[in-house]
Amino acid sequence: MARRGNRRGWYGKAVGAALGVTVLAVGASVWTAQAGVLGSSSPQAAASASPSSDVRPVDVTIAHASDKGARGVNITIDDGPDPVWTPQVLDLLREQGVKATFCMTGTQAQAHPDLVKQVVAAGHRLCDHSVSHDTTMDSKSEAYQSREILDAERMITEASGGVRPMYYRAPGGAFTPYSRKLAASRGMRPLGWNVDSKDFERPGTDAIIATVEQELPNGPTLLFHDAGGDRSQTVEALRRLLPELREQGYSFGFPVR
Repeated sequence: MARRGNRRGWYGKAVGAALGVTVLAVGASVWTAQAGVLGSSSPQAAASASPSSDVRPVDVTIAHASDKGARGVNITIDDGPDPVWTPQVLDLLREQGVKATFCMTGTQAQAHPDLVKQVVAAGHRLCDHSVSHDTTMDSKSEAYQSREILDAERMITEASGGVRPMYYRAPGGAFTPYSRKLAASRGMRPLGWNVDSKDFERPGTDAIIATVEQELPNGPTLLFHDAGGDRSQTVEALRRLLPELREQGYSFGFPVR
């Protein structure tokens, strides 16, 4: 997995809860469809590293495979939610009938809880992408790693209205044995990727598509972004790629847990 540059500063500017949040009314079936739904536990309790009755540990190894099998493809969307681009990505996924995994930073989730709820209501899955997207986490203390992972879990869970993240993706792939074990103990499967679309670099829609097509034999988990700048190329690339992949016989699923 290629490590992207440290974009920690961008996320620092995003800190702060959004005011005037629109509360979405969703059916109970939507929430229970997510494996990480909270019971009576508070979001603050969810941040604790100690086991609790509604948290089931998962495998500590980094997941890449799809629950759809050999012809499965996992669409993963990182770094949001973003008020401009996440709604466009959600609209596109709905039009195409595709479910995705959204790897959110704690600061963005806290700032845009309405969007977190929309992601959940649409049947997508949540992923903890740390608080501040520090790509040097693997060189930091275990205490620092713990804060980044557990605080983000709490922030995302609160923003979602009680739905826990099902995965943990280290920023830039900066996993450590400790961070993987901690995330897995909280029911969040460490999540890697096989195909880095390079969309964050904004190389052009055609280049993003070409990269995905070239790297798809490497495995099923595709990496895109819905925040961190202009994501219009990402939206257009997905608009063209999703039907193309379906025509090639691929099914869209979620990473294994």
